[in-house]
Amino acid sequence: MERKVRVRFAPSPTGALHLGGVRTALFNYLFARHYGGDFLLRIEDTDQNRYVPGAEEYIIESLKWCGLTVDEGVGTGGEYGPYRQSERKEIYKQYALQLVESGNAYYSFDTAEELDALRKECEGRGETFIYNARSRSGLKNSLNMTPEELKALLDNGAPYVIRFKMPENEVLELHDIIRGEVHFNSSLLDDKVLYKSDGMPTYHLANIVDDHLMKISHVIRGEEWLPSLPLHVLLYRAFGWEDTMPQFAHLPLILKPVGNGKLSKRDGNKMGFPVFPMEFTDPETGEKWHGYKEDGYFPEAFINMLALLGWNPGTEQEIFSLEELSRLFSLEHVNKSGARFNPDKAKWFNHKYLIAKPDAELATLVLEKLNAQGMTFERAKVERICSLMKERYNFVEELFQDCMFFFSAPQEYNEKDSKKYWKEDTPALMKELLELLKSIDDYSFANTEKVISEWINGKQLGFGKVMNPFRVAIIGSAKGPHMFDVIEIIGKEETLRRMEKALSTLK
Repeated sequence: MERKVRVRFAPSPTGALHLGGVRTALFNYLFARHYGGDFLLRIEDTDQNRYVPGAEEYIIESLKWCGLTVDEGVGTGGEYGPYRQSERKEIYKQYALQLVESGNAYYSFDTAEELDALRKECEGRGETFIYNARSRSGLKNSLNMTPEELKALLDNGAPYVIRFKMPENEVLELHDIIRGEVHFNSSLLDDKVLYKSDGMPTYHLANIVDDHLMKISHVIRGEEWLPSLPLHVLLYRAFGWEDTMPQFAHLPLILKPVGNGKLSKRDGNKMGFPVFPMEFTDPETGEKWHGYKEDGYFPEAFINMLALLGWNPGTEQEIFSLEELSRLFSLEHVNKSGARFNPDKAKWFNHKYLIAKPDAELATLVLEKLNAQGMTFERAKVERICSLMKERYNFVEELFQDCMFFFSAPQEYNEKDSKKYWKEDTPALMKELLELLKSIDDYSFANTEKVISEWINGKQLGFGKVMNPFRVAIIGSAKGPHMFDVIEIIGKEETLRRMEKALSTLK
């Protein structure tokens, strides 16, 4: 019987969720949906020193905003809970002791100060200290003690950690779905701590035990975890769980837009783009990080952009719904090399989604902004404005700000444009145009264009001589959509009011 696909996104609540973390969640989600499997959310909060209040809630809200529905886990529940590692504390100790009993792990009583002194001593000789098969025989651990000595220390409550006993000089040939065969020599690896003196497991023990108990079929995570792969595989072997061990896939890094290295939260601040899905305020420092949501990105555009950072379907297509991504996604099409983040491309995606939005949906967003400023406007007219203007913008906020002239008369006139187009003979010409506008009842584009064009041609005037100052009078500047569209939307009464104001204001 084929094993059911079960994947997990397992972040630590140590701060805001970086877009690299969101991409890891997305790829897990898409993989689960592609195979009709389960997508789990597990919170790995074993490192209590780095725990940030509010971070867990932020992670849950971010996934919701992105549209990544969790099937099982924190905030959702399920039969393999609890899904918060701090609530599974008692489970891990029994597994750590099981490894000690089987000879795959041991008690270590070395203090942090003693290990620091050893590191400095090695550095003085130009060497690197590694707690492994070569050094452990001379250190303070249960491998070098009689059962009586060990019992006495444990009975007296001496602080200890439990370390994995890394085999010596074994070449491990492991398989990664994305990278293929990868090789490690165990002699280069240290005896990692599995269980800490504070009674909490380390990431290595907890995630292996949890993945086994939660029946995880595939571990899809960032490439920074690739060096941990040999330890994790050896842990499965030590527990006797090799037959049910998940398959591993390590995702490429998201790289800085310029220069080398992994994209960091500081890069976003320096270059003026967000690296978090939603705004986050650090409760300790008060530092605020802006997010894609608050910067006006649609979640669908954000997700579409992220999906193509390190994955492609093998075609030229770039715009995908979440359902399409789920249908097409495969780990075989994930790149091995890092994906360079392009903030301009992120805006491009949002632009594409904005122009594809129904005008009614955009109108709702614009009306919300109008209402927040205590302004009202006819919905049908707002829909028309959105239809007319949306091709020009990346964000709804840009559209709203640039289209403010539709909703209220200009409070001031662009100095450069009024100087250029409001000449000595302009007021007389605009008064004539005002009288013509008063005589028109049908303010549809077709009718005003016909009537005003005939008047301009009849007077043998250049079109620009009339339309440019007319635009300044109605909009406040020489830029904007077609004037016959503008006056159709604002209507006769508002058009006449603005013309009269301009004639009394502009000199």
